Amino acid sequence: MTQTLPTTNAGIAQAAQLLAQGELVAFPTETVYGLGGDARSDTAVARIFEAKARPRFNPLIVHLPDLEAAREVAVFDATAERVASAFWPGPLTLVLPLRPSARLSPLVTADLPSVAIRVPAHPVARQLLRAFGAPVAAPSANPSGKVSPTRAEHVLAGLSGRIAAVVDGGACAVGLESTILGLTGAPELLRPGGIPSEAIEACLGQPLSAASDGAKPTAPGQLRSHYAPRATLRLNVMEPEAGEFWLGFGPDAGQAALNLSDSGDLVEAAANLFHFLREADARAEGRIGVSPIPEKGLGRAINDRLRRAAAPRG
Repeated sequence: MTQTLPTTNAGIAQAAQLLAQGELVAFPTETVYGLGGDARSDTAVARIFEAKARPRFNPLIVHLPDLEAAREVAVFDATAERVASAFWPGPLTLVLPLRPSARLSPLVTADLPSVAIRVPAHPVARQLLRAFGAPVAAPSANPSGKVSPTRAEHVLAGLSGRIAAVVDGGACAVGLESTILGLTGAPELLRPGGIPSEAIEACLGQPLSAASDGAKPTAPGQLRSHYAPRATLRLNVMEPEAGEFWLGFGPDAGQAALNLSDSGDLVEAAANLFHFLREADARAEGRIGVSPIPEKGLGRAINDRLRRAAAPRG
């Protein structure tokens, strides 16, 4: 049975103890809820893949309490230090060379020579990471390929009985997974996310190259079909077809059954995306139409998730 733990000191201590015992604990971050396991333990990491039914070739993000702890896991050059100092703690994941002394389970990195790491900003996540005192591997706390969870009840809907506990920290503020920046070579945008690519380019003083999707990902969130509801999605819908549930955006979609943001605010739309996709999926009769989303700022990350949710499913 999966326990629901409060965000009290006692609840955090219990969650940390479960992690130390090799159990899985879901916890809130500013992006989405993560499914945490001891990143040093082959058994704990294998349990993450089993609980999510996640492909073993898909690497995981390692969560750490601060930059000092991150330096013990990955090799930082001057560029990585600059970006980390600018955006951590926050919704940015860096893919860096794995430090040989890191002692992470090879399952975390899918046997790649690089590792994806992040310092989250959510106070509950930071408290838990400090209490546990070791790297925590934590993909999104949902069955693989399905809609990501932004509330504790979303976690329980997909993983109840498969994990030891979920720490209920309420709704996630950002609502989209972290931006993933590859820094093992030239800076590369591996996944758009909670920090707009324009902000990273301004920090670096150069444009980012974009990664191409592949059958074997080099970072999380690169599978072509991902974040998928049960219903099929049709994108860039200005007017729904008969029997199609309309998920709108902006004031021109006033007749939409749900609107990601009536005012056209991309931050609000990002925070609502996964929760509204779940609600639309529950209310739709097999088909969901989604309004156009501007391809700028957080809109790039929203469109990335929508395109993957709408992709043909293998």
